[in-house]
Amino acid sequence: MTSRKDSFLVLKNISRDFTRDNRSYRAIDNLSVGVEEGEFVAIVGPSGCGKSTLLRILQGLIPPTSGELLYKNHPQTGVNSDMAMVFQGFALLPWLSVKDNVALGLSARGRKAADIDRTVSFYIDKVGLEGYEEAYPRELSGGMKQRVGLARALAIEPKILLMDEPFSNLDALTSVTLRDEVLMLWKDQEMPVRTIIMVTHIIEEAILMADRVVVLSRRPTHVVREIDVDLPRPRNRKHPDFERLSDEIFSLIS
Repeated sequence: MTSRKDSFLVLKNISRDFTRDNRSYRAIDNLSVGVEEGEFVAIVGPSGCGKSTLLRILQGLIPPTSGELLYKNHPQTGVNSDMAMVFQGFALLPWLSVKDNVALGLSARGRKAADIDRTVSFYIDKVGLEGYEEAYPRELSGGMKQRVGLARALAIEPKILLMDEPFSNLDALTSVTLRDEVLMLWKDQEMPVRTIIMVTHIIEEAILMADRVVVLSRRPTHVVREIDVDLPRPRNRKHPDFERLSDEIFSLIS
C-alpha cells in the first residue's frame, strides 16, 4: 500500500540493507506507510522480518539505505527528538534508582535540576510508581521495571511514542494491566504524546490496542496490508468482528 502523503509521519519507499560475513542482504524492501497524528498504529509480521529495525529507522537511530522519511512534511535526518522508545528488555541502568533512570533523558537534554525533579515526580506518579523513587531495578518486578521504562520515555514529553514489544517479557496478568494503562495514558489530556507506534508479535494485542494494524511480510519485508480496527473500546476478544480480524491478520502473516 502506498504511503499517506499528507500524514504526520511518512515512510516512503524505504529499503534497508545489511552486511554479514561480507555478504549483503536486504532486510526491508520498498516499504511505504503513513501515520496520522493522534493515531495508535500496531506493526505485526513474522518473527525476524525487521519490525524492530523499522522502529529504529523511524526514530533515526539507523538510516535507510534508500527511500525517504518525512516528519511534518519535512525530510527527517538524524535522531528525531520528538520521539521516545519503550524497549522490550526494559533497558534500565542497574546502578541508578527509579528516579534517576526516569531522569536520564531530561539530564541529557540539559534541563535544570528543579525542572527535572518536578517532571520526574509527575511521570512516576502517572505510571503508578510513587513510593518507589529510591528503589533500584533489582528490587522491582518485571511490570514495575517496564513502568520505569515507560515513565522515562514519557518524561521527555515526546510527540510520538515508539514501543518495541513492550509487554513480551511480562506475565499474562501484568501484560493485561499495562496494556490498559498505556491506553489510558494515551487518552489522558495531561499527556503530550498523542501518537503511538507499537511493534508486537501478538495479533490479539494489536487488535486490542491499535486504530490500525500494519501487516509486514517476511524478509525482505514490505507492507502486505493495512487494516483499520473499527471496533469500540474497550474491545471484546469474543466479538465476532474481533475474531474475524484476528483470523485475517493471522492468514496474512502465515
